[in-house]
Amino acid sequence: MSGTVAPTVAPWRVESPEALALIAQSEAELAAIYPAEVRFAFSPQELVAAKVRFVVAWLDGAPAGCGGVAPLEGYGELKRIFTTRAARGRGVGRAVVTALEAEALSLGLPLARLETGHLSPEAISLYTALGYALRGPFGDYAENGSSVFMEKRLAP
Repeated sequence: MSGTVAPTVAPWRVESPEALALIAQSEAELAAIYPAEVRFAFSPQELVAAKVRFVVAWLDGAPAGCGGVAPLEGYGELKRIFTTRAARGRGVGRAVVTALEAEALSLGLPLARLETGHLSPEAISLYTALGYALRGPFGDYAENGSSVFMEKRLAP
């Protein structure tokens, strides 16, 4: 990891300027890689309606990443995990996922699940390094050839 300062992660309002800017950056990057029919991003309004617990990571005094956990029946779905280009390789993604796992546990959810894209090898590598394993589609998702589904048991 380059840089000497560790990221800090804090709960943050989805409707805040910082969160909205990070979500917009994430959506722009995903739109450049994946067609709309395989992008399953929640809008900020949908995140609020789903009672998603959202966090923002800070690095060098600037917003550097974000993510949320949606409380569902028996598990938390990690959503909108994103790290800015300038902050990649500095532990931001790891810090965001770790914070979201703690949020899921605080909600009594022993399992974390996520959907990411097959053209996002860095994300898949991070999730694998953090103990996530491949699984089939879950919730409202269907197999589509682009999605990668993963999960991790957080508590017995």
